[in-house]
Amino acid sequence: MENLTATEFKVPTREEVSQNNQEIFDNLNKALGFVPNLYATIAYSDNGLKRFLDYQNAKTSLNNKEKEAVNLIVSQVNECVYCQSAHLVLGKMNGFSDEQLLDIRKGTSDNAKLNALVQLAADITENRGNASNESVADFFAQGYTKENLVDVILQVSDKTAMNYLHNLTKVPVDFPIAESI
Repeated sequence: MENLTATEFKVPTREEVSQNNQEIFDNLNKALGFVPNLYATIAYSDNGLKRFLDYQNAKTSLNNKEKEAVNLIVSQVNECVYCQSAHLVLGKMNGFSDEQLLDIRKGTSDNAKLNALVQLAADITENRGNASNESVADFFAQGYTKENLVDVILQVSDKTAMNYLHNLTKVPVDFPIAESI
């Protein structure tokens, strides 16, 4: 059994992963132009990368902006530099301004509906699923549904898994780090 510390954890290359994961690497290269280091790290598991990507790409009642807001606040709460960097880039691609992204990282938004979502996602993350009645009530008061609540929890779990993986492995960040945001 290998005894590696986080500082010794290396990102596997295409040649170091299973045939199935090599095909996924090829598809990621076609779609993104590269294989993000954290996805490559999941490929240490022969089945983990496909399983995770299927979960991450499943249909949801949340729109892309809402998903990115959840991803960013969860990554902020979990202090994951890798995912914060990725979701600042993806947040901009989904129409958020630098100021809006900074607000989300602070756990707020000037849009009441998005604010309720961000605050609930932060509350769920900080309190390991034991969100306050107030944040849940505000979420529903802004027009969100029980379906949305389930999808927020699933989004939090998706991002928490990635945050934990990076926080443990400390693989290099391969997204631009927007230090001003």
